[in-house]
Amino acid sequence: MLGFEMAFSELCYLILSFYRSITVAFFQYLLSFLLNLYQLPLVSLADVLLGIYFRFCGLSPCTINLDDQTSMYFWTANQTLSNKPSLVMIHGYGGNSKWQFVRQVGTLSKSFNLHIPDLLFFGKSYTNRPDRTEIFQAKCVFQGLKRLGVDRFAIYGISYGGFVAYRMAEIYPKDVDKVVIVSCGIGSTDEQKEEHLKKIGRDAKKILVPESPQDLRLLVNLSVYNSDAFMWMPDYFYTKFINVMYKEHKKEKIELLEYLLSQKADPNLPLLTQETLIVWGQEDKVFPVYLAYQLQRHLGSKSNVEIIKDTGHAVNIDAPDSLNTLITSFVIGCS
Repeated sequence: MLGFEMAFSELCYLILSFYRSITVAFFQYLLSFLLNLYQLPLVSLADVLLGIYFRFCGLSPCTINLDDQTSMYFWTANQTLSNKPSLVMIHGYGGNSKWQFVRQVGTLSKSFNLHIPDLLFFGKSYTNRPDRTEIFQAKCVFQGLKRLGVDRFAIYGISYGGFVAYRMAEIYPKDVDKVVIVSCGIGSTDEQKEEHLKKIGRDAKKILVPESPQDLRLLVNLSVYNSDAFMWMPDYFYTKFINVMYKEHKKEKIELLEYLLSQKADPNLPLLTQETLIVWGQEDKVFPVYLAYQLQRHLGSKSNVEIIKDTGHAVNIDAPDSLNTLITSFVIGCS
């Protein structure tokens, strides 16, 4: 009997030792995996996953060579359905179109034939031409749309993309149906522009084309009202994001900003003939909300303002559902 108890004890000890070894080995492997994962190009991987998601939403990428010096990269609807209007979405400065519109394409693709360009020097769009104006951007986007066979369309532009969308609506009134301008300082006076830059307290080029995690954190804090979720991310992630999104064509991105910042206010800013929806975040730290009403007064009776509470400059991030509802209702519901 004693011999049996000793044998049983030894067996239990061996089993316990086995499971202890398995457990230690598992956690060693897990630790090694996490350390290796930390070294992976996470931002590049996320960019690939965003591309897969855009495909899942019925969009396909294509590069259109406008001439021997300029190419535009688009995400465009796989099938153009006659029961859906076309909507062109123009991004701002914070990365390419995938990163800016990831929280909108799923919903909007159900109601619209979407066409989403990367502006020149963002994503895979590029030109060797020296023109850095939003008018040139607008003409290139329009030429790309014509190559895609897109005729009449509504257009939605946010921040810098709003400047481009406004010029497209001005230059091509027969092709642009309705216009949605979000968080865009078009129509600002020289005094207002100077006041905004002073409030930021930093070189705008350093913020909008960040070089360090601190610069990017400041950009996020200025743009996103509910930015706490982004603040816990380590500097490593911000550094990788800068390397993926801002290092390529950095010089040209800065030149775009220098042109925009150096331009004097246009006292004869053209009036748009299209119905225009102006959307603003109530807590916008980049372009104060009074600019929305200022633009509305300029455009007159064909324009309307919608202010979204508890939302900053990046309405597409802070309140994508509210923005999607406003866009859909304006373009389709009020036809």
